[in-house]
Amino acid sequence: MVRIILSGCNGHMGQTITRIVSETDGAEIVAGVDKFKGKENTYPVYDDISECSEEADVVIDFSAAAALDSLLSYGKSRNIPLVLCTTGYSDEQKEAINKASGEVAILRSANMSLGVNVLAKLLTEATKQFAPAGFDIEIVEKHHNLKKDAPSGTALYLADAVNAGADKRYSYVYDRSSRSEARPHDEIGISTVRGGNIPGDHDVIFAGEDEVITFSHRAYSKAVFAKGAVRAAIFMKGKKAGMYTMQDVVSASDD
Repeated sequence: MVRIILSGCNGHMGQTITRIVSETDGAEIVAGVDKFKGKENTYPVYDDISECSEEADVVIDFSAAAALDSLLSYGKSRNIPLVLCTTGYSDEQKEAINKASGEVAILRSANMSLGVNVLAKLLTEATKQFAPAGFDIEIVEKHHNLKKDAPSGTALYLADAVNAGADKRYSYVYDRSSRSEARPHDEIGISTVRGGNIPGDHDVIFAGEDEVITFSHRAYSKAVFAKGAVRAAIFMKGKKAGMYTMQDVVSASDD
């Protein structure tokens, strides 16, 4: 049995993960962390993870970047692996995560969907063919109107996957409104749409002479991210200190 502490348990994603775990054999939530109450949970909920006394195998975090310090301290002090699903970390926070991974197992991913992570692998290989052929690359991401960070962590993750297939030669451009010039070939344009309740849409466009190839991922509900987070938590149980990604989870599934 994988015992989970769920940080951000009363948010939309937290409640979806709660449901997914209840339907998953071999996993259970033993405690939750959230300053916002009002939800009926089958487990105790604390304001801060430092208040948790329950025995656990892994922590899943779908809260906010501000909770990072407490999560890292808790994971290191108890040697409990962390699955960090929150986006919007600053460069300093990312550095703190990397440093903490020397003491505790940490999995961080901008997107927990199995589909997105398989797509990232495909994009790296596709770029090795399309980049030398002169294809321009654009990414368009769409999310609900409550999402605060832009561009999405997933869009940047996919851009990095593309860049990995081109020896990191591309720079990222988020706004061309101040420029009046032809499009340079050494950039990836990343465009953002916010509206309605779109769970998450991402299109990666390879535009060449006389042909366009588009790789698309559509999330129709938050359940795809919740399933990935639970899958990652099960994978992380008992892992040694180090930095892990969803690519490790995907690779483990291939074995």
